[in-house]
Amino acid sequence: MSIDRVIAALLVAAGLAAAGWAVSQGLERFRMSDRTVSVKGLAEREVESDFVVWTLTFRRAGNVFGEVQQALAGDRDRVAEFLRKAGIEDSEVEVRPLQVVDVYSREYAQPNQPVRFTGSGQVLVKSARVAVVGKAALAIDPLIQAGLIIEGGSGPRYQLRGFNEVKAPLLAEATRNAREQAAKFAAEAGATLGALKSANQGVIRISGDDGGDFDDGSARVKRLRVVSTFEYELR
Repeated sequence: MSIDRVIAALLVAAGLAAAGWAVSQGLERFRMSDRTVSVKGLAEREVESDFVVWTLTFRRAGNVFGEVQQALAGDRDRVAEFLRKAGIEDSEVEVRPLQVVDVYSREYAQPNQPVRFTGSGQVLVKSARVAVVGKAALAIDPLIQAGLIIEGGSGPRYQLRGFNEVKAPLLAEATRNAREQAAKFAAEAGATLGALKSANQGVIRISGDDGGDFDDGSARVKRLRVVSTFEYELR
């Protein structure tokens, strides 16, 4: 093998090794031409929800309008009593009007419908007392066992309304993480870390603590994650 080929092979090997080292250090881009380094800063934390909305929807059906309406009214009273005993305050409860529909009056109603009337009621709980509502939701089985027909998906939906209070420290952590990586790279390269040239804070992603990629509201603990990009000068 000629000396030129040996030198070329050594240069390629050195380049691959440098690239591998850069990736392992979280380095996004390094340009010797203008002496800059671009790095990504990662920050994650778990935060307790600070607000909850619990929608309890219940249904009834029958062939006599008055009976369906009366049954729904009884269900509504049972739900309200359950919530009071669970420690939910009246100011945290919103009761929606009952709705009863005559199935036979629909334009495309089928003549063989098993029941003529279907109805529903809805009670909403809106509260900043997340723990109290969460505990009540876990104790709802006796209502169902007593014959209350609750619509699927009626579990509490947890929110993080104080997002801005968490946002600032999360971004600060990502910034520190990126600067530490950039400083480490500069030291290894025999350079000094210079001024910040540009920054992209990225998007803060909120997901549940169950490992999912998005927040559907069912998780009481939220996981926040941000990846920010920074470009520094090297001296």
